Amino acid sequence: MTRYKQTFDEMIKKNRELFIKFKITHDMYVTDKKTWEKQFNEEGSKVLAIIHEYENILCGHSEQGQFGKFSSNLADKFWAEVRKNYPRIDFVGVKIN
Repeated sequence: MTRYKQTFDEMIKKNRELFIKFKITHDMYVTDKKTWEKQFNEEGSKVLAIIHEYENILCGHSEQGQFGKFSSNLADKFWAEVRKNYPRIDFVGVKIN
């Protein structure tokens, strides 16, 4: 298993309840944005903090050296895995009028 996938799986495993709850809210947000916006943004901000924490664990030390480009690609793959499971993750914090 690749390193980014291992890190993603570890993140989900260690924060299982939060990610399950967010997945339910995420899926409801997809169907009715106005109704679920507040809860989606509240839960999503917690989830994003954890995602960024694990992204830093994954890529933190390799960015400074000769592996900077590799680190960027690794982060992209990690985020692709996040977006595969939570396609609307980039909408956390977006306000709907």
